[in-house]
Amino acid sequence: MAFTIDLSGKTAVITGSNSGIGLGIARTLAQAGANIVLNSFTDNDEDHALAKEIADATGVTARYIKADMSKGDECRKLIEQAGVCDILVNNAGIQHVAAIPDFPVEKWDAIIAINLSSAFHTTAVALPMMRRAGWGRVINISSAHGLTASPFKSAYIAAKHGIVGLTKTTALETAQEPITANAICPGYVLTPIVEKQIPDTMKEYNMTREEVIENVMLTRQPSKEFATVEQLGGTATFLCSAAADQITGTTVSVDGGWTAL
Repeated sequence: MAFTIDLSGKTAVITGSNSGIGLGIARTLAQAGANIVLNSFTDNDEDHALAKEIADATGVTARYIKADMSKGDECRKLIEQAGVCDILVNNAGIQHVAAIPDFPVEKWDAIIAINLSSAFHTTAVALPMMRRAGWGRVINISSAHGLTASPFKSAYIAAKHGIVGLTKTTALETAQEPITANAICPGYVLTPIVEKQIPDTMKEYNMTREEVIENVMLTRQPSKEFATVEQLGGTATFLCSAAADQITGTTVSVDGGWTAL
């Protein structure tokens, strides 16, 4: 049996998708024919222009819906407003770095809300839609830090470990239906935010760009290469294919060997 990936007629909702990993996944799903709903907490011309750009480039329907992923009711309204959600990509996330005794409570609460609780709220509304449609994919963006840990990232690591657990439970609750749930666990990804950090780090450590990438940013990534948003988009698209019908409740690491250590 030959497998092709044609997502025509499917609608994908990607949280936190006006830049970086989320936008990369949205573009790749659109290239496979899926209609796209972009999301972030802003609502400006640039956000809506991104949706138009995707629609013009691929011929799919694409739109942008504002929703604050720190608020459960807005997470749920995002899916309700989308109207259809065949593919749910829970990608929204933030980060803060501090030792546990110094970790601001408000930062802990925000990270848990955006990185973990938002996925619960969106999934709760999306699953009934998928069941009515007779098909669905839940793809949660975790992290290598959903499988391992580092100091000073307690909230992020707790949330990303939680996303892996939520993925497994979602998969078990849908195991006898044509719905799958999986988590993608990236290592370091070359996003615009990461790219902007490189010049400052070069100055701080008096290093070349190559030295910063290899010796600072990618110390835990054995490949010494960043993952790309296109690679993550390809992974997400594969998980939407018929070839992945029996892949559910698992993690897919895109981390250059990080979690093999």
